[in-house]
Amino acid sequence: MLIAIVGALVISTSGPLVRLSDVSPATSALFRCAYAIPPMLILAWLERRRLGPLPRRALIPAWLAGGLFALDLLFWHHAIDYVGAGLATVLGNLQVFIVAFAAWALFKERPSTRLMVATPVVFAGVVLISGVFDSAAYGSDPVMGVLAGVATSIAYAAFLLLMKGGSDRAAGPLAHATVVATVMIAVLSPLFGGADFVPSWPAHGWLLVLALGPQVLGWSLITFSLPRQPAALTALLLLIQPMTTVALSAMALGERPSAWQLAGCAVIVLGVLYGSRRAQPLLAGAEEHEEQVPKTSTV
Repeated sequence: MLIAIVGALVISTSGPLVRLSDVSPATSALFRCAYAIPPMLILAWLERRRLGPLPRRALIPAWLAGGLFALDLLFWHHAIDYVGAGLATVLGNLQVFIVAFAAWALFKERPSTRLMVATPVVFAGVVLISGVFDSAAYGSDPVMGVLAGVATSIAYAAFLLLMKGGSDRAAGPLAHATVVATVMIAVLSPLFGGADFVPSWPAHGWLLVLALGPQVLGWSLITFSLPRQPAALTALLLLIQPMTTVALSAMALGERPSAWQLAGCAVIVLGVLYGSRRAQPLLAGAEEHEEQVPKTSTV
């Protein structure tokens, strides 16, 4: 659990770093992955030396996860443009509920009744963030920000589930996913406003920090934790990220969401806190189950 928390704190800097780079959404998405490839390949090589080659059965899930991660980043970086780093990160983490119910169907990790009750509450918070009832809503286009955020959540949820079910390794699958994501972003970038393949300084510096910090360190820690605990618990722990990002965006970027939008953030957080109360029993049950399953099996 501690590893997932540290990973979530590291990736909480992603949104502010994207804004500080001051480049197009497709450009920041492309370079955060491209700059991450060399260190990820080194980590994958070290993991291969220690554990042997990555099983072939883990390759296709990693490649599919890379394609979904590309869509996740492209939608999310546009959401940042529309509604700011803080609110976009909150919206992108609606994946908590998508992961929880999908994990129920795929991995038999039944969500609690609390989580089911909290779901409509959380989506009420999404409506508040959209600014539908708010003439002072923060962002250039809050409604488009919500739509991009929901699209991000769907891609993000599928990415997490594939990374959880594909392998119990961290560096190898993430390296494969990162390479695929880089190629996919480059190919899809014309559909998302186009990417600048030669950004200038200091944009390069911010993008390098984005790649080495959240992309390499943060996601390595989170990917390591995914196969070792229920998918729903991992997603809930990742909610540390949006709340930290809201605070960082306010302090570093001067983002000032409206009162209704902040209320929407509070509704989402309270809904998730209420819905996550059963996370610890789920973890205990997973540990008990793991003792009965051969180490070579996949979840």
